[in-house]
Amino acid sequence: MTSTTREDAPVGFEGDGVELRMKDLGGDMGAAFIRFPKGTDMAPALKGLPDDLCQCPHWGYIFKGRLKLKTKHGDEIYEAGQAFYWAAGHAPEALEDCEFVDFSPTQKFKEVIDHVNSQMS
Repeated sequence: MTSTTREDAPVGFEGDGVELRMKDLGGDMGAAFIRFPKGTDMAPALKGLPDDLCQCPHWGYIFKGRLKLKTKHGDEIYEAGQAFYWAAGHAPEALEDCEFVDFSPTQKFKEVIDHVNSQMS
């Protein structure tokens, strides 16, 4: 079995108050600790992916804040205290300062992170 803490997970990307730390937990799944300051909109960084949306599914829990998840089928609001499942095809936007933990297929999420990093450089 493998576990991690936010401090032990390597940085996947960071800048302008955004921080994503991710670690492979084995079994093709990884954990990510994510912080988005209010106003963070990931849509521009996802441009170029199919439908310009994240194509990785995520399961997680929001510790702090509220965010809007933009999808082809409409927007959904998530807030602190909620567990979630986000199917492939979404772009988060922080309505408040947000902190959440996310569990995702490691390779699929790495592809998205690599794309985001290429957009940020």
